[in-house]
Amino acid sequence: MASQVDAAELTKSLIQCASVTPDEGGALTLLETLLSEAGFECTRADRGEVSNLFARWGARGANKSFGFNGHTDVVPVGDEAAWSVPPFGAVEKDGMIWGRGATDMKSGVAAFAAAAIEFVQDTPPDGAVILTITGDEEGDAIDGTTALLEHMQKAGERMDVCLVGEPTCPNEMGEMMKIGRRGSMTAWFTVTGVQGHSAYPHRANNPLSAMVRLMDGLASAELDQGTEHFDASTLAVVTIDTGNGATNVIPAQSRACVNIRFNDSHTGASLTAWLEGEAAKVRDAFGVGIDMKVKISGESFITPPGELSALVAKSVEAITGRIPEMSTTGGTSDARFMKEHCPVVEFGLVGKTMHQVDERVETAQIHELKAIYKRILSDYFAG
Repeated sequence: MASQVDAAELTKSLIQCASVTPDEGGALTLLETLLSEAGFECTRADRGEVSNLFARWGARGANKSFGFNGHTDVVPVGDEAAWSVPPFGAVEKDGMIWGRGATDMKSGVAAFAAAAIEFVQDTPPDGAVILTITGDEEGDAIDGTTALLEHMQKAGERMDVCLVGEPTCPNEMGEMMKIGRRGSMTAWFTVTGVQGHSAYPHRANNPLSAMVRLMDGLASAELDQGTEHFDASTLAVVTIDTGNGATNVIPAQSRACVNIRFNDSHTGASLTAWLEGEAAKVRDAFGVGIDMKVKISGESFITPPGELSALVAKSVEAITGRIPEMSTTGGTSDARFMKEHCPVVEFGLVGKTMHQVDERVETAQIHELKAIYKRILSDYFAG
């Protein structure tokens, strides 16, 4: 019998690593040591300023392989004076562990690392267990999971299925899993008119008139009414900036930004074309210049309900007594990259306090999550 790995204590150790993106903070080094000692073959897949860890137990190219994906980087603490505990102190009180990353997602990484170690040592499977852990999920995610996938391709490594350990449950442990995610894109607009005196508007061309019309049109548009597995797509105007401090001057330029979360009835390219068309209408109507820049953070994706989601749901129900809803709500995650490699779903603990001051997680949930992950591994390799 292998020695037990306390996932809650491992969570505390990881929280004490100040790994604000892109700083590694010692978190991946800690995990690499732990996993190596447990018989995992570990490789760093660092790129740029970002640290990434690939770990495999079992043979490369095994006939059956189960993968986990997660991240150890965290968002900044914000106003440290607003915290009631040290953000990287990993204080345990009131049945909870407190600190930046407690929920998102050092507890998830600790749970799947502990589950994987105990599983392969207690009941060595006929196959491979793979862990991919990045230090760049909260940032631009350019050199994180994408670098790990590039390493896997070059090294001939493969997962048959993947479980991302992001917090997926809104309020109660076990109530929700993710079988897909909406796409995400951001568009920046610059409207250029002609500056002038506000008393003589006919001698100017006010870019704000065009900008307001454009933003109202975009925000008022119904993109769709939802699809089989997705809610309706959304568009939010997130900023309009002119920077004009003079009340008697019509400005020359105005800038705005919108963020779109879209379902599988769209692609980033189709929405870009729609935005260009809407901008062209306003440009022609007002005689202004409109420049647009677009960043597509990820396309929507769906892993249709099937063997993988059923496997996860069965284990969640066995441990928590709840049958998880199969959802596609929320923001983006690194599942959007893993989907290019193999079928992927997400399941983790309750994420109510992620990114907040006094971020915290119930200690009991970490132990539950580890038990769920261990049950998933057992059922997967028994099948």
